[in-house]
Amino acid sequence: MRKPTAIITGLVLLSFIISIFFYPHVPESMATHWNSQGEVDGYMSKLWGLFFMPVMITGLAVLFLVIPRIDPKKENIAKFRKYYDGFIILLIFFLLAVHLHTLLWNTGIRISPNVVLPAGIGILFYYIGILMENAERNWFIGIRTPWTLSSDRVWRKTNRLGGKLFKAAGIAALLGAFFPELTFYFILIPALSIGGFTVVYSYLEYQKELKEAGSQIKT
Repeated sequence: MRKPTAIITGLVLLSFIISIFFYPHVPESMATHWNSQGEVDGYMSKLWGLFFMPVMITGLAVLFLVIPRIDPKKENIAKFRKYYDGFIILLIFFLLAVHLHTLLWNTGIRISPNVVLPAGIGILFYYIGILMENAERNWFIGIRTPWTLSSDRVWRKTNRLGGKLFKAAGIAALLGAFFPELTFYFILIPALSIGGFTVVYSYLEYQKELKEAGSQIKT
């Protein structure tokens, strides 16, 4: 077993162990969702509250480990596999932190999610930026538009730029921890802006490439 796969497997098992440990200590109805102001607005039964996240982590781990095997451009994923494996591990750590926060809240240790989430999402966004800067063209990872998937040049330019923007979004999300009532906006607005901007950017770069190719043919 590859070392990253072993770490991921260990983290999946840890999520279940944590839930089993907390089983005697949480109420029958568990707080599991908070609104943008950090107030509880959703509950689950004890069983679902304890094991929904471990099951989700398991599903995501399996999915992310399968992707490099089924992608038609798997040879490109192999070129940046260490960054991809790092992302999977970091994502699972983040989900474990969210899970642990939920369990602690239900035992009476109340830490505002508007502090925990921006810190975790900020780190995750920043690493996504690193991943995108190193990603080669594939069907699952990175900024995938019809234009990036049609051109290695457009892929590289769009994902390199997107990577820098996601690093900035990560820093913005971290700053959201200092403004708990505005945390939602510090996370959502940069992410949506990057998504829209990079789609337009990739289209314009592809059109530019077509024009350059047309000019070369004429000459």
